[in-house]
Amino acid sequence: MFKDLREDIQTVFAKDPAARSMLEVLFCYPGLHALWIHRLAHLLWRHKLRFLARLLSHFNRFLTGIEIHPGARIGKRFFIDHGAGVVIGETAEIGDDVLLYQGVVLGGTTLKRDKRHPTIGNNVVMGTSSVALGPIAIGDGVRVGAGSVVVKSVPPGATVVGIPGRTVGDQREPLVDLEHGNLPDPVAEAVRFILREQDKIEERLRILEIASGIPTPTDELLEKVMVEAVFSQGGGI
Repeated sequence: MFKDLREDIQTVFAKDPAARSMLEVLFCYPGLHALWIHRLAHLLWRHKLRFLARLLSHFNRFLTGIEIHPGARIGKRFFIDHGAGVVIGETAEIGDDVLLYQGVVLGGTTLKRDKRHPTIGNNVVMGTSSVALGPIAIGDGVRVGAGSVVVKSVPPGATVVGIPGRTVGDQREPLVDLEHGNLPDPVAEAVRFILREQDKIEERLRILEIASGIPTPTDELLEKVMVEAVFSQGGGI
């Protein structure tokens, strides 16, 4: 037991550069408190003391702002950074060395009393306000970008961004670690591709107009200029 507590504290220091002292970690980290209370609630749940388990998890939510159903199974070295708004459903399963940021939801999509929440592999990072829904599997080493909504299973090592979540980058190695601002944007890439193709078509049309003696208008649509300005620097909408 004390070995697990020590490991939990070491995990905070390893995953949060803001942690400076043992006293600070023990008293000022709701993610750590939520994990410890959940372990007790989960123990009560496994011993069929369901009401007491739910009552304790309700107190956990009141104290930390983090809602973890006592039936959820969580592995070692789990860490919730900041934590407010995190929701973990009853049949969710979380592996070892998982990091969740503020607002992450592991939710269900059915009313059946069955497996209805995600299974998270080892060494997974889920960015701020990202959501995983349904009995899907998120493989080992997956990175989920902030604000993404994952509704399908994800292979190991992939990086997922967008709504709905799309796999980007090399699936053998994570594309990024914690630099969520550097995640690729598949929607922006699609728009940039369309703009490039439109430029090619307009150039071919201009050549045809010149060859046919048709005057070529020199003005551009304001909307197109604005869109090109946004996406030419790699920005998003």
